[in-house]
Amino acid sequence: MISLSRLREEMLLKYRLITAIILIPLVLLAMFMLAPAHFGWVVIAVCGLAGWEWAQFAGLKGAGQRIVTGVLFAAGLAAWQLTLDMNNLMADAAVQISLWAALVWWVCAVLLVISFPKSAALWKDSVIIRLIFGVVTIVPFYSGMMVLRTQGYAGGDVYQGAWWLLYVMLLVWAADSGAYAFGRLLGKHKMAPRVSPGKTLEGLAGGLITAGLVSWLFSHYSPLQTLPENLIIVSVIVVLISVFGDLTESMFKRQSGVKDSSQLIPGHGGVMDRIDSLTAAVPVFAGLILLVFSGF
Repeated sequence: MISLSRLREEMLLKYRLITAIILIPLVLLAMFMLAPAHFGWVVIAVCGLAGWEWAQFAGLKGAGQRIVTGVLFAAGLAAWQLTLDMNNLMADAAVQISLWAALVWWVCAVLLVISFPKSAALWKDSVIIRLIFGVVTIVPFYSGMMVLRTQGYAGGDVYQGAWWLLYVMLLVWAADSGAYAFGRLLGKHKMAPRVSPGKTLEGLAGGLITAGLVSWLFSHYSPLQTLPENLIIVSVIVVLISVFGDLTESMFKRQSGVKDSSQLIPGHGGVMDRIDSLTAAVPVFAGLILLVFSGF
């Protein structure tokens, strides 16, 4: 006789598959078919929903407070986009500052996760600090998405930036899938038991292996003509940071007493549950390639 928990797990998997089948083509269409400015409005909508969800991590539980927070995130990014030159985003000082902020924030986030729950004493009682954490998570995600999407666009290569965005997403998806598979088969040593008991060091190793395979395949078979010299180094760092993007959201959810960031996406939870790794991976990849190393 099939247990109730088994039925729930099978139903959840069904919802996940259906949602993925619908969402993945839509994401690819948005990246490859929309002009950067139009793509930016899609990203802003996603960031607004992420801000709405983050409000509860900051301790703003009321429906009105959460809506206002989400609207402020979206409105602020919309106003910013109207001032940006999509042909040369890296010339904008605010874009550069946001990417540097991401590099600093995700180093700090790693330390907060490693030292949790002791680290919670620094921020758990402050709505302002937790909102600032949301700003340095969501705003650089927007600027990283846009900086990558606009690569090569002004020079006539309309798809170059879309391929780089796809590369980062494939890295994260491969790392997640590899970590899940290796963790289920071989996982023994907990990576961050007080934040996410299911994550193991064996899973992390598996994620790095599968992401490495994706990186190798991409470097050989993508239509891009040139690749950064430091792509492998950057990719390893990005995969590691993406894991902590997931763990950081788990840390905030655990402290806030919530299971999912919301129920917007059937079988997947909320927007933040789907982009948590990408909020770390995208701006860190863009920042390392464009600010720290020699660029594309």
